[in-house]
Amino acid sequence: MAGADDFHDVRRRGVPKPPVILYEYPLHERVRTLLRLEHLFRREAVLRQGVLPEHHHFALVTLFEIMDVASRQDLKSELLKELERQRQTFAAYRGNPAVAEAVLDAVLDDIERTFTAISQQQGRIGQGLQDNEWLMAVRSRANIPGGTCEFDLPAYYAWQHLPAQQRQDDLSRWMQTFAPLAGGVELLLRLLRDAGNTRKTQATAGNYQQQLSGKSYQLLRLRIDGALGVVPEITGHRLMVSVRFMQPDVDWHMTPSARDIPFELTLCP
Repeated sequence: MAGADDFHDVRRRGVPKPPVILYEYPLHERVRTLLRLEHLFRREAVLRQGVLPEHHHFALVTLFEIMDVASRQDLKSELLKELERQRQTFAAYRGNPAVAEAVLDAVLDDIERTFTAISQQQGRIGQGLQDNEWLMAVRSRANIPGGTCEFDLPAYYAWQHLPAQQRQDDLSRWMQTFAPLAGGVELLLRLLRDAGNTRKTQATAGNYQQQLSGKSYQLLRLRIDGALGVVPEITGHRLMVSVRFMQPDVDWHMTPSARDIPFELTLCP
């Protein structure tokens, strides 16, 4: 049986502690789109920093996914509408002695700058990339299994043999089209997350429910100790949120957990 000395030996050997895992669940369709875009922007940035042709292939595939999400006709107007709502909300804090004016000014400046950048884009977000015939040829083949082989797209195969820095520069130039969108996504999600209230709670026998009492929330955030080895299944709507914790086996087949599970819950209005 391991004793205290064994425990400290493990600590000294640097065995990593399981991480605290953050799960986020959108309670509004607009937030669902924002979270998907944030996920794609982060993935593309990581892949772009790689040096292998395979890194940059999947960075391009991610760029095409961003194009698909950004092509929603109402996305631009939805972002502008939400930025305007946030501007009015924060402007109402003017003169409040509990609010630091310098911080408030910085937030309002960020909102104004982001609003201007998005509103000045012509047409749909990312529309300009659709005029690039080479990119569109790669995009049309990327969803076909093995469709970007050298015999299908020799020009793309040649691009993959360029120096890594040149490929990175190309990707950066194409992604610049989405810079206003990325800025808007980052700002809106930051403001949303900062507005949430966090409390510690517990799922009894693996289940948790909370009535929302008619109050409107846009995002649920759940933090849990990864050492517990459970996965939350989250559902929610305007009246209630529910969490059921599942236990994976070695093949990741999920069964409901019957344990009491402590976690942190944040609801963001």
